[in-house]
Amino acid sequence: MRERDELPYVVIERSSGGLGPFVIGALLGAGVALLFAPRSGRETRQGITDGVRRMKEGAEDAVRNVQQSVNDAIDGVRTQVVGRVDAARDAFDAGREAARESRADLERRVREARAGFDAGVQAARRNRGQPVDAISEADAVDVDSVDDDFAL
Repeated sequence: MRERDELPYVVIERSSGGLGPFVIGALLGAGVALLFAPRSGRETRQGITDGVRRMKEGAEDAVRNVQQSVNDAIDGVRTQVVGRVDAARDAFDAGREAARESRADLERRVREARAGFDAGVQAARRNRGQPVDAISEADAVDVDSVDDDFAL
């Protein structure tokens, strides 16, 4: 048993082939094909130069397209944000104006109620000790008109 434990272990890692090894193999194969091609060195170098130039132009075009797409997306988002900020600002201003109008209306109603209350107190002081029937109509407060003023 002890002899088995002392044996070295062999670890085998397996990885599946992917696109990277394929591309590397393809490039190596293309390089070997170019080296053994029946063209002169000058023609081979010119072909390599043309291929690299085409790849460079293609990469530049792809970068320009991506930049344009990103700029368009940023402009679209900026337009949406500005529109939403403007809408929120308009809503805030409308709410502020409605609050001002409500406050002014409430202050007017409070003044009217205070005036009505003061008129009632004045009438009660003048008529202190008199029977209710003896109160003149000028001193009486029109309850229906006060209720109409405070209707919501």
